[in-house]
Amino acid sequence: MERAAPPPSSKELIARTRPFALQDVARSSWNLAATYAALAAAVTLAVAAPWWPLRVVGGVLEALVLIRAFILFHDAMHGALLPSSRWAKVLFHVQGILTLTPARIWNDTHNHHHANTARIAADSAGTFATWTTEQWRNASGWQRLGYAVERHPVTILLGYVTAFLISLCLVPFVKDPKRYWTSGLALGVHVALSVALWVFFGPAVYLFAFVGPLFLAYALGTYLFYSQHNFDEVRILPEHQWTHADSALEASSYLRCGKVMAWFTGNIGYHHVHHLNPRIPFYRLPEAMAAIPELQHPHVTTLSPRDIAHCLRLNLWEPALGQMVSYRDASARAWEARADVPARSAVSSEGHAVS
Repeated sequence: MERAAPPPSSKELIARTRPFALQDVARSSWNLAATYAALAAAVTLAVAAPWWPLRVVGGVLEALVLIRAFILFHDAMHGALLPSSRWAKVLFHVQGILTLTPARIWNDTHNHHHANTARIAADSAGTFATWTTEQWRNASGWQRLGYAVERHPVTILLGYVTAFLISLCLVPFVKDPKRYWTSGLALGVHVALSVALWVFFGPAVYLFAFVGPLFLAYALGTYLFYSQHNFDEVRILPEHQWTHADSALEASSYLRCGKVMAWFTGNIGYHHVHHLNPRIPFYRLPEAMAAIPELQHPHVTTLSPRDIAHCLRLNLWEPALGQMVSYRDASARAWEARADVPARSAVSSEGHAVS
């Protein structure tokens, strides 16, 4: 009887993905042009449609295309999209300023996220903090409040303000204005655009074509970022067990969302593949998954209301169970453990062995 082949090492698995990281300039350029054309069409509908329900539709479409445009920016920052094109570099840096994702702060925080996904002891810069149940029980009331606020559904819903205006622009600029001057620039440009649109085009254009689409796009984008590392089967690894491949395959999900939403979200649902090799262009992620057997059995999530509600209830990592649990579950387990101590002591005092 033949032995099963051992699983590939982290380096071997990453090496298998490298053929898919090859750049197709024509395909990249076409995707960029098509995305910006779709964005322009959606903005036009949101601004100029004669019937307000059509303007709402335009605003929703604009929000969805903004997510796709952000994924192109995200790929460019990873060097996965038109890395040798000077005009593309300028274009993406301008997009970053206009969409509250300046390249400097984005690269600093997002690269940290990729290097530390699923590490228990890692700093949480660039991602949502994940505590163990023991950390939660040992934290002060103020520390618990800060953690709970950061991961609260309202914080995710208000991602336009919390994640983008504050975390990527205001805070880094205040802390280090010399390094993150582009964050201050993005904030200033955003305020100026808001005032100009309101004054020269009126509140309807501001609502339907600017702040409304941004609010929707950033709420969904923040949730996508949160949920693809916060699910039932996620594994948070101690340092001695951590490998890049394990963090990609065990702590990043595959979001099954259908072809239409896959287009709008720039295939970010293939998140386990992206984390394994972030230099794979978004349009080649499905090819990589289809070609490499080890990528074909991912942890699957969806955008169904039921899955969203369940995801938002998972707050803490319980090492004893090897899974995420809710605050309530963590408290219940702590109470059960404390209640079990006297019972065990009583058994011990009667001369019986304690397991």
